[in-house]
Amino acid sequence: MEKKDLDSETRIKLLEHLEGFISENKSGLFDEIIPNRTRHITMVLEDIYQSQNASAVLRTCDCFGIQDIHIIENRNKYEINPDVALGSTKWLKINKYNQEENNTVKCFNELREQGYRIVATTPHKDDTMLDDLELHDKVALVFGTELEGLSDVAIENADENVKIPMYGFTESFNISVSAAIILHHLTEKLRDSEINWRLSSEEMINIRLDWVRSVLKRPEIYESDFLNKYGLI
Repeated sequence: MEKKDLDSETRIKLLEHLEGFISENKSGLFDEIIPNRTRHITMVLEDIYQSQNASAVLRTCDCFGIQDIHIIENRNKYEINPDVALGSTKWLKINKYNQEENNTVKCFNELREQGYRIVATTPHKDDTMLDDLELHDKVALVFGTELEGLSDVAIENADENVKIPMYGFTESFNISVSAAIILHHLTEKLRDSEINWRLSSEEMINIRLDWVRSVLKRPEIYESDFLNKYGLI
């Protein structure tokens, strides 16, 4: 028998069932962290190939409460360095785009359908300064490779460019440093605003279900027991 789609009430019961098999400490951490997660800001990484920097960005996103990461793989496959990521991938929703001829356009189109404004991080002369970036609409921040930056396609299809003010001879920061600076600034600005940046109740349930599944060994066994009990499988 196929698994049926679960309504909100049943998903809440499933979550309560699965959480019965994790520690109170872990459940308490979920209680503390989930209210601070956001999808108002999301991260897009285009063709990042250095695993240390790529993994550091994921760790930074988790630390600042960014829930979704969008990874574009046109030329380079995104590799995770577990010693740098420190398990952050378990708590993030990672979306990969690698099936199209130009995955950058595919990613941007899907994000726009979700209500995001596409903001490229580039050192162009006509860029918006970080302090001036508006957050009233949802924002997708796009980062490129260390050496080449974003592709021409990404820059041409972005809605806006943003840059970090710099006062030295070096033209740019390391990507993981750039991500940390921008996310620190924007998440603080967002949390101090009156913008409704928090997750919906339904999003919290779905994300928390993913978190519980990630810490359980063989979560499908516990889930199948629940579904069988209620005749849902």
